[in-house]
Amino acid sequence: MNSPLEKSLPLAAKFYLELPRPSLRDNTADLDRVLRQLKTLTGLESIQVPFDQISAWVRRLRQADYRVTAALALTLPGARLFDLEPGDTTATAFGLAVDLGTTRIACQIWDLQRREMVFETDFDNPQTRFGPDILTRIQMAEKPEGLRTLQEAVVQALNRVLRDFTGSRSLRPENLLALTLAGNTTMVHLFLGLDPYALRREPYIPVVNTLAPLSARELGLALHPLGPVYIFPNVGSYLGGDILAGIQFSGLHRQDALSLLVDVGTNAEVVLGNSQWLLGCAGAAGPALEGGVAAMGMTAGPGAIEKIRIDPGTLEVRRQQIGTGPPAGICGSGLIDLVAEMFTAGLIDIRGKFNRKVKTERWVEVDGQPAFLLAPAQETQTGRPIIFTQVDLDILLRSKAAMYTILTTLVQSVGHRLDEVENFFVAGAFGNHIDPEKAITIGLLPDLPRERFRPLGNTSLKGAAALLLDQGRQEEIRRIAGAITYLEMNVNQDFMNRFSAARFLPHTDLSLFPSVPRPL
Repeated sequence: MNSPLEKSLPLAAKFYLELPRPSLRDNTADLDRVLRQLKTLTGLESIQVPFDQISAWVRRLRQADYRVTAALALTLPGARLFDLEPGDTTATAFGLAVDLGTTRIACQIWDLQRREMVFETDFDNPQTRFGPDILTRIQMAEKPEGLRTLQEAVVQALNRVLRDFTGSRSLRPENLLALTLAGNTTMVHLFLGLDPYALRREPYIPVVNTLAPLSARELGLALHPLGPVYIFPNVGSYLGGDILAGIQFSGLHRQDALSLLVDVGTNAEVVLGNSQWLLGCAGAAGPALEGGVAAMGMTAGPGAIEKIRIDPGTLEVRRQQIGTGPPAGICGSGLIDLVAEMFTAGLIDIRGKFNRKVKTERWVEVDGQPAFLLAPAQETQTGRPIIFTQVDLDILLRSKAAMYTILTTLVQSVGHRLDEVENFFVAGAFGNHIDPEKAITIGLLPDLPRERFRPLGNTSLKGAAALLLDQGRQEEIRRIAGAITYLEMNVNQDFMNRFSAARFLPHTDLSLFPSVPRPL
């Protein structure tokens, strides 16, 4: 593949061909006639053809009087012809990009010809009804038929998205040409029906990290049965294709300066490096930071309190939720805001304990333990009060300590300091909603100049879509995967040594957070 044209081709593309009819002067074989013109159009040196389709395609070619549309999968190591349709059908070429999250699945459908997004949705991962986290799903996969059940749950959910789209536009499944998918290592194993047993047992080894592109038929997906399905490769047991998609989208691997990418989901995945080297790791810092552990916690969606301010003088609480209507719970960014504001107002001390010496009507008791009333029952969607307990606070502080310790350990393992990081990319819904100022106040993120923080949104989905539209990124992804050195935090003693100090607000070493105001 060396043509300038092919650099911008999507992962699967259609080409309309008006072929010269055979004659005594041109006795080129029918299929060779198709391939010759495709190579001229694309600059491709070779195109694979599935033998079992040749007879049907040649009949179709002749019946269409040599006016056909060819569908090509431009996946490495070589392009592949996967359909030949009569007439010009280039206007119906679509692809699906998927971020396969542990909690949520996000999808985009793109018009591959016009390079326009035409549909977007996200929904709860249906596997959550079998287990809320990775560990319980691995245990589920060990039961008879458990792995198949988990796999089918996701495949059926994606098929509903595909069928709803094609049905609403009077399209056929064959008009959906390709699918790209990024997810963490466990989610990808479950999607492919691969046994995840070894992922949670030392030395934490996946079944496979890199797969050749599959066909939709092999996975039972409701798109063109021979269309390519590209799964982003994994790096390690807890560093998956979602972070590779994020690196590719952020351009971290093209930076000259020291850069960090943090993607907070079920786990916190972190990559440090630049254009010369990449070092990655993952740790269990995610659920609480997404609001998934607090009693009234929820993901960042309609009804979730996402911003909180507390007047340090009057202790009046102002809150802002996503969407309209009363609040239903609190998401990760809201929790971070709440702890930062309570700490600054003196309602939480440096040890991470409620300070009831500061008087406010919002102090309540739950099961004999102190708690903070964020919204009374009459002001909520559920008719139940939204309350922040000491247990919720303890869990959040452990998560924020884990996050900061992951960052510190990773940076110091290669002889650098956190203040040397020039680009701090923050991915995921966490990155969209988080206020860096509040995250720094509680010691979740390092105290860097604020302009260095760059929220990017769902880089897993954006990276999957970018590949769908530009097959040339495959080689870039392969190079990124080969360049990452994976650091296993589960057995890292430096991590454990630093963790306790990071559980305080913002840290036991206050010199690390010079811009954070001391509480009243």
